[in-house]
Amino acid sequence: MFWSLQKTLTIPSLVKTGNAWILQRVPVVLPEKTEDRPTPHFLSEARLNVASGCDPDCHKKATRLSYWDLRRLLAFETLHSDGRLTETAIGIYGYNPNLNTKIFGHDGRFSIAGQNFLLKFPFSVAVKLSTGCSGTLVGDRHVLTAAHCVHDGKNYVKGAQKLRVGFLKSKQRDAPQSTMNLTNHFQWIRVKRTHVPKGWIKGNANDIGMDFDYALLELKKPHKRRYMKLGVSPPAQRLPGRRVHFSGFDNDRPGQLVYRFCQAGEETPDLLYQHCDAQPGASGSGVYARMWDRRRGRWERKVIGVFSGHQWVEKLGVSQEFNVAVRITPLKYAQICYWIKGNFVDCREG
Repeated sequence: MFWSLQKTLTIPSLVKTGNAWILQRVPVVLPEKTEDRPTPHFLSEARLNVASGCDPDCHKKATRLSYWDLRRLLAFETLHSDGRLTETAIGIYGYNPNLNTKIFGHDGRFSIAGQNFLLKFPFSVAVKLSTGCSGTLVGDRHVLTAAHCVHDGKNYVKGAQKLRVGFLKSKQRDAPQSTMNLTNHFQWIRVKRTHVPKGWIKGNANDIGMDFDYALLELKKPHKRRYMKLGVSPPAQRLPGRRVHFSGFDNDRPGQLVYRFCQAGEETPDLLYQHCDAQPGASGSGVYARMWDRRRGRWERKVIGVFSGHQWVEKLGVSQEFNVAVRITPLKYAQICYWIKGNFVDCREG
């Protein structure tokens, strides 16, 4: 299905408090010590799907992480474009764990066609990684994506050292919709740095590692497009209609940007489960919500998670399938915001 008419939500005369962004003070995550690490091998191909033996009930029963666990898991590696690898230890300040907020059936995806939509917000924030995944613009030169798109849990994947980010363009301004998928092409920008949390590297996508399936890419030059702001993931019941959205480059529709929305399902403090239709290639997409900003008096979209992909779980001998996204918690917001801004002063409200 081609997306030819822009859909908007009617702004009600009275916005419910539950449908508004609620700014909250977030903790401070600060780098403390950076050390060099051995050069990665870049041996394996990037995985476009992830698997875990831990279902939503399993995640909900997980032991709460201690302060020292969080410091260890939120430490991060940085892969530089020259192949150099560093590891950075972090400190956490102002954190109170008691304040933390805790293709199915008919194909509901829309292929975005036509420059009027491809190059306009919010669709224009979706980008493609040279490893095959998707990502979302969250800064002047920063892209949020899934960790498994650049690191398999043991080492960095093939192509990670010379990683590129593709921006969808249209060669013909007035091409017919029926041929638009043949004229789309990408303009590529090299990645300067890649940040991956140690929680993903140590977890290797098993159990708690799933909670850290996110990475931030710093481009070598600004992309000059409008980007989407980060937001702390609210509880699903506070989302308007419990609805989440994301756009990515599904492998079964080469060269096309695919948009979808659906209702959020179960959630854990770190993961959000949903039944949005998606195919490999969409993983790494930024999951966003559209809620009322009382301060600005308007609706605003913010990235509240990263689409990790399909998850297959064996439970009582039956294979169950989930689509899962990693939620941006206050601590993850503080970490990612620091990677983008380079200071904590601009990262105290999320």
